[in-house]
Amino acid sequence: MKQFLKNFIILVIVLLVLAGVVSSFQINKPKNENVNYTTLVSQISEGKVKKIDILGDRAAVTLNDGTEEIVLKENQDSLSTTLKNFGVGPEELKKIPIEVKNDRGASYWVGTLLPFLLPILFVGLLLWFMARQVSGANARALGFGQSTARETKPEEGPKVTFADVAGMKESKQELEEVVEFLKNPKRFTEMGAKIPKGVLLMGPPGSGKTLLARAVAGQAGVPFLHMSGSEFVEMFVGVGASRVRSLFQRAKKIAPAIVFIDEIDAVGRRRGAGLGGSHDEREQTLNQILVEMDGFEPNSGVIVISATNRPDVLDPALLRPGRFDRRVTIILPDINEREEILKIHAKNKPLAEEVSLRVIAERTPGFSGADLANLLNEASILAVRREKTQVATDEILESIEKVLLGPERRSHVISEKERRITAYHEAGHALVSHALPRTDPIRKLSIISRGHAGGYTLKMPTEDKHFHTRGEMREDIAMALGGYVAEISVFGADELSTGPSSDLRMATKLARQYVMDFGMSDVLAPRTYGEHEEMIFLGREITEQRDYSEKMAERIDAEIEKLVSEARAEAARIVKDYRVGLDRLAQELLKRETLEQGEFEKIMKEEGVEKPVV
Repeated sequence: MKQFLKNFIILVIVLLVLAGVVSSFQINKPKNENVNYTTLVSQISEGKVKKIDILGDRAAVTLNDGTEEIVLKENQDSLSTTLKNFGVGPEELKKIPIEVKNDRGASYWVGTLLPFLLPILFVGLLLWFMARQVSGANARALGFGQSTARETKPEEGPKVTFADVAGMKESKQELEEVVEFLKNPKRFTEMGAKIPKGVLLMGPPGSGKTLLARAVAGQAGVPFLHMSGSEFVEMFVGVGASRVRSLFQRAKKIAPAIVFIDEIDAVGRRRGAGLGGSHDEREQTLNQILVEMDGFEPNSGVIVISATNRPDVLDPALLRPGRFDRRVTIILPDINEREEILKIHAKNKPLAEEVSLRVIAERTPGFSGADLANLLNEASILAVRREKTQVATDEILESIEKVLLGPERRSHVISEKERRITAYHEAGHALVSHALPRTDPIRKLSIISRGHAGGYTLKMPTEDKHFHTRGEMREDIAMALGGYVAEISVFGADELSTGPSSDLRMATKLARQYVMDFGMSDVLAPRTYGEHEEMIFLGREITEQRDYSEKMAERIDAEIEKLVSEARAEAARIVKDYRVGLDRLAQELLKRETLEQGEFEKIMKEEGVEKPVV
């Protein structure tokens, strides 16, 4: 439709130009008043005529006062003959200069032929545009199965190299060999080594898989063709396979080159998986990828790099050696890598002198590279909103909470009773956590709504953790029940609110993992209970295979209930023993709305609540 409108506008412009040309010729024609022979004869008798110019079938009469008139004459007779017939004598005609001019030039022919040629020209242009539209549609139809990959050439724009990728030392080391293969393949072929055909980047969302693939292309200085897995799949069966063939043909012509397929799980899911797993177009596309990567025809000089955050759903044929020879696992950055990532994203941001990126890295465990970039961007936006010229620590710390929980809802109006319930609820979490030795330190308490939370207690470890002990899990369950216990202790069981629902869900989940997944129960055997099937439908896992009996299910339920009950009793004991500290915390929250780590620990110390040491 857009192309048709464009062509129509061009056609209108062409017609306007032709109309202007015709008008220019018409302007040159005399536009004087027409008179008859009677009037002309009368003017000649009175001596008013200065001269007469004969132009074909008309005569231009110029009077003494400069007025010009037009007289139409007969083609068969001359003007002098006609005037004699009207009684004008020869002596009178001798006094008037009569000149015959040729009216057969270009203007004459244009004015004569253009009215006939213009409709023919219009129809011709219309037919030409219609033919152009049809040929364009045919070209698009023929190109429907062509590859839509975007190509990035080494000489185009600034290159991304490994220096621009913070952390991921082991991952970059694996990919540096791929770069060496592309730069100097002779070194490896002399040793009998073959260039790897595929590299699979596996990691959580935002961990830098795409950035790492671009760094490989930039480091090697080779063309980079990139497509998303979803771009292969169309409603017509066979289009995806055709695009795969076209993609690899392009790559072979410009080899050595890198083909990057992002989110390959869109086309590389396990075939024959049953529910939600059978799709003719996707399976044909996957089959073509398998053939191109390791078929009869050698694929020299082309390396395929793919990225996914769901390697568990990929087809086994895609993962075998000869196709994806290397699997590079990318994990979330540790504290040192987070600091390096923050340094890269802080280069173009005016940070205040007191900002310590190390402290920010400590406060962001579990953040991916994309999360850290978003964190500093949100901090910059917040600084602009506050009309500051530098990004301070306050903006960064507040942005951490915004990324984790959502924006503040200060306009959210709640009653004084609900504020007290929220204050005691969050104080209960913080008090129980501080009184237990293995829980992470409390970083901040607030009764200001963020996202769906009416208030929050932010606790973070001092160092990265990859394992959790049995004691830590039991204490985390007790900490999750701290708000629930505090509400009952202060307001009574009948005034228990719906606020602790998410806490109860978290406590139940931890208790279930404690018993069923980690084998930490003293009563049950050290084994796992339940086998999770990787059957995905609408983005959800919909089946869990039970490998235990109904009698064992009763024992599991009893053990989970016992674990939660013990954690509740422990939380209730702490709230009872340190009730004064609980009241003090709640009062400070009602007064200030927010307590930072230093303020919280000072209050706990004043009230005699010391954190035990294991």
